[in-house]
Amino acid sequence: MERFWLKNYPPGVPADVDVTQYSSLVELMGEAFDRYANRTAYAFADRYFTFGEIERHSSALGAWLQGRGLARGARVAIMMPNLVQYPIAVAAILRAGYVVVNVNPLYTPRELEHQLKDSGAEAIVIVENCCATLQRVIANTAVKHVVVASLGDMLGFPKGLIANFVMRRVKKVVPAFDLPGHVMFKDALDEGGRRRIAPVELGPTDVAFLQYTGGTTGVSKGATLTHRNLVANVLQLEAWVTPALSDTSRGPVPEQMIYVCALPLYHVFALTVNCLGGMRLGAMNVLIANPRDMQGFVRDLGKYRFNVMPGVNTLYNTLAENSEFRKLDFSSLRIANGGGMAVQKAVSDKWLALTGVPIIEGYGLSETSPIATSNPATSTEYSGTIGLPVPSTEIAILDDAGEPVPLGQAGEIAIRGPQVMAGYWQRPEETAKVMTPDGFFKSGDIGIMVERGYTRIVDRKKDMIIVSGFNVYPNEIESVIATHPKVLECAAIGVPDERAGEAVKVFVVRKDPSLTEKEIADFCREQLTGYKKPKYIEFREELPKSNVGKILRRELRDK
Repeated sequence: MERFWLKNYPPGVPADVDVTQYSSLVELMGEAFDRYANRTAYAFADRYFTFGEIERHSSALGAWLQGRGLARGARVAIMMPNLVQYPIAVAAILRAGYVVVNVNPLYTPRELEHQLKDSGAEAIVIVENCCATLQRVIANTAVKHVVVASLGDMLGFPKGLIANFVMRRVKKVVPAFDLPGHVMFKDALDEGGRRRIAPVELGPTDVAFLQYTGGTTGVSKGATLTHRNLVANVLQLEAWVTPALSDTSRGPVPEQMIYVCALPLYHVFALTVNCLGGMRLGAMNVLIANPRDMQGFVRDLGKYRFNVMPGVNTLYNTLAENSEFRKLDFSSLRIANGGGMAVQKAVSDKWLALTGVPIIEGYGLSETSPIATSNPATSTEYSGTIGLPVPSTEIAILDDAGEPVPLGQAGEIAIRGPQVMAGYWQRPEETAKVMTPDGFFKSGDIGIMVERGYTRIVDRKKDMIIVSGFNVYPNEIESVIATHPKVLECAAIGVPDERAGEAVKVFVVRKDPSLTEKEIADFCREQLTGYKKPKYIEFREELPKSNVGKILRRELRDK
């Protein structure tokens, strides 16, 4: 198709990137480890880790994993927040020839069990706070090897001991657990350090990550992301941001860029932008383990002249309203990437007035590694769109028959490019539903493309709810609540929420008249991650339905 939008690219941004320059992420990582060995790769809790240290630790952990006898291509899960052990584990798993399965550390036992079983994960690297959850389901999974990380593992003596004591004894956020045969992270590093990691020949079509998403049905599925998918998206991102990072009109170009990593690394946005993209550019990532601790978060930010900050609309809004954040020096900030959910104009205007840098809104999905479109990194104002297709990427707007619609008309956004997933893990039928014969991935979002090639999202074809940048699927919420013995039927929708963008609201028809809102809320608390829990519960005598009995969520939303 004609990529007419290329004429609106900023100067210096190429039409295409060479995705063949690396055979795998491991080759990309190896280059970074060698080139930037003495640079700081991660700052965490006032401790600094060089690229050379990340290489050494990941080599040790990779050798330990290989010593467990896992076959090439085995799936290894990671379940932790933004600790420095996360990038170490990612590099270790990939270098050892295995597949990373990213797991949200907020998952309930039900959610964790599904993902471990579906992926067939045989090992897991998990923060100790989550071990009690794993204990409840591990017997139902293929997991045989458990590596347990703690907050203080990599902080040295005595800081590490103090950090662990505070977490376990003072804050008491580490529930007791019993996982026979588990190995502590530092012990695995020590044992693996006495071995040599065996090099594994990896190619562009080998699977690198299983990134779980609700996809089209609400049944959590693994988007199969290959080494080429991620290599491509890292290079696409680099090509897109280089004009802003190298712009001397914004002041001297720093020798090393400093990235703020507040978004969770298990989320594909931070994985690609911070973890992998930062590595490619030799950047230092400031890891924020708990961005909800706004006081600690802002205190950490005040220690650095940061240059790049990926975030979601709600994060930018919260920071812009924080009196201590408003006192920081923003003169070094060059890019504020916005993704995961729509950027609101009010928030963008507020952020621009405070920092002098606009929020650069982009668009993507787990299935696209994730970046598919973005506003130019050199933008100076809010556009209200998701921008232009990034290099080597095509966007089509399709009607219900899969045919392109004229410019200016609404249709389903479809994406083709080297960053598009290989398919859903072991679900060919689901893959066929979202892939066109000519290789476009159908996003499920409804958009309008204008003459300059910019696209504006106008609606969602599916009923997905986005809470603080996280996808919530009504089918999952409904299937959980429907198991309550006092519930006859239910429906979940998204409603506007000032803080989170959207919140979950459920409509419930009682089977037992004694059912209360508190019972539903308590039930959901046990079964659903925090951001999936309904914020609003409304009881109805009946729910609107079509003539074939399908509950009409749209009618509930319209009312």
